[in-house]
Amino acid sequence: MVTGDLSSAEATITVPVVRRLVDTQFPHWAGLPVEPAPSQGVDNATYRLGPDLSVRLPRYARWAGQVGREQEWLPKLAPHLPLPIPVPVAAGEPGEGYPFPWSVLRWLPGTAVAPDAVDASGLAEFFAALRRIDATGGPPPQWSNGFRGVAMTDERDSAIAPARLAPRIEALAGVIDLDAVASVWEAARAAPPWPGPPVWIHGDPAPGNLLAREGRISAVLDFGTLAVGDPACDLIVAWSVLSSAERRAFRAELDIDDDTWTRGRGWGLTAVLPSRAELTGPHRARARRRLDELVADHR
Repeated sequence: MVTGDLSSAEATITVPVVRRLVDTQFPHWAGLPVEPAPSQGVDNATYRLGPDLSVRLPRYARWAGQVGREQEWLPKLAPHLPLPIPVPVAAGEPGEGYPFPWSVLRWLPGTAVAPDAVDASGLAEFFAALRRIDATGGPPPQWSNGFRGVAMTDERDSAIAPARLAPRIEALAGVIDLDAVASVWEAARAAPPWPGPPVWIHGDPAPGNLLAREGRISAVLDFGTLAVGDPACDLIVAWSVLSSAERRAFRAELDIDDDTWTRGRGWGLTAVLPSRAELTGPHRARARRRLDELVADHR
């Protein structure tokens, strides 16, 4: 997930708060049980509401705009996509001590993808379909979607902005090849910008936002960073989810040009650049391998 604006107060979100919101604003669902979803995000909290629904609530003011964007656009995008996405069924308002708008959506069953264990074809089909949808009037990169889809040299507060990415790289001095990683980023910033009109992008196709069954993608979640912009942003998925072989297949199926792939490595860096803790934790080999693969691809 995009890191939340931690300088702002975090909204208090608990089972009792969600229970009161639902009972007050949607009394026809008052009898349905409320419980935290197994996996929680940084930007939004998710609660199950009975067997078929979920409640999604922004944690910080920065992400409150995601609610209206999902309410407006997900019902329009869903019919054109080959995989299920969470379509809103109701729009909640601030209340019961909770300060932001919120949503009730259809619950999608499945298990978060296991990196390196998913087929590329379903992902390629999904992103090809997403890009084909008419983007006229779609939301541009902006504050509430983390400026996903901006040009690589855009200085606004996105994950690829120097103010965010440079400190992450520098914090790994002595444990990674800083020059090699910086070269990936510099090449991405130097690559020609996306030459076509903006296209639809998911913005955060990380493992936690993809569901799978038997190694096949079964659904795509969390469209909070939905935007129209440079499709290189969605190449995050190539580096954070796919194995080396499936990554090559993914690029071939989408026919991704060299410049977009180069910019996509820059976005991929934001997803696979590990922290020092990750480089010493139980999954340190995987964390280092993913970064090494991205650097090697650049070379």
